Amino acid sequence: MSEPDFRCSFASAGDDEPIVGTAPTDTELLLVEAPGPWGKDALADNRLPEVVREHLAALDLKVFLLRRPDGSASTGTHVFRATATPEGYDVRATVLDRPEDLIGLDPDTWASYPAGEPLWLVCTNGKRDRCCAEIGRPIAGLLASEWPEGTWETTHLGGHRFSGTLLGLPSGVTLGRLGADEALDACRAVLRGELPERLTRGRAGRAGVDQVRELHVRAGGSPDAQIVAVPGPVRRQSCGDTKVKGTTVYEVR
Repeated sequence: MSEPDFRCSFASAGDDEPIVGTAPTDTELLLVEAPGPWGKDALADNRLPEVVREHLAALDLKVFLLRRPDGSASTGTHVFRATATPEGYDVRATVLDRPEDLIGLDPDTWASYPAGEPLWLVCTNGKRDRCCAEIGRPIAGLLASEWPEGTWETTHLGGHRFSGTLLGLPSGVTLGRLGADEALDACRAVLRGELPERLTRGRAGRAGVDQVRELHVRAGGSPDAQIVAVPGPVRRQSCGDTKVKGTTVYEVR
């Protein structure tokens, strides 16, 4: 059972747990619009047709579900495919007449997502972790006021304890411990090519060591420095359950 008063993000911030090197490492992402509520296991518990749920569960890549912050449903089903590149991600997009049309569809035929148009994915799945919902939803609503087409709530970016957490595409820049009061400025900085200090977890699609190296070099450190992953403290990582897991921290030598 979870403890009703425990907040994993408060505990992590209170311990000053490092966030650097914790961005998602997945190199292939599939983002599928699925309005409505999501369960703790969002891919299994959503309002998509059963045949689509089964198809997504069988894919050998990371799948995120998306919904609009205001709860509205689009005309058609928005789908994005993101493939890691040295600079971030190559993003392709399409809008399906119905979700079932995703099955058998070749992403190579999809249009490239417009250059200069950001996608902001804010983790908000409260059934999986209450910190994501409590902190993430106000952030998503705020970003949608400036980027209505590019802002989405998403199911799980990893690292509940770093809420509010956000993945920006196509840059891959992943932010953590983001508050609503700083979200707009932080996202504008990402669009300028900056890595907001104190908030940047790393660039997704890369190994943790490489994420740390980029931040180290961007801060003026030597590109020849050795970045070493070492075991960190065992800690509870979610509000959703009481399990404890080992963590990884990175040393610059």
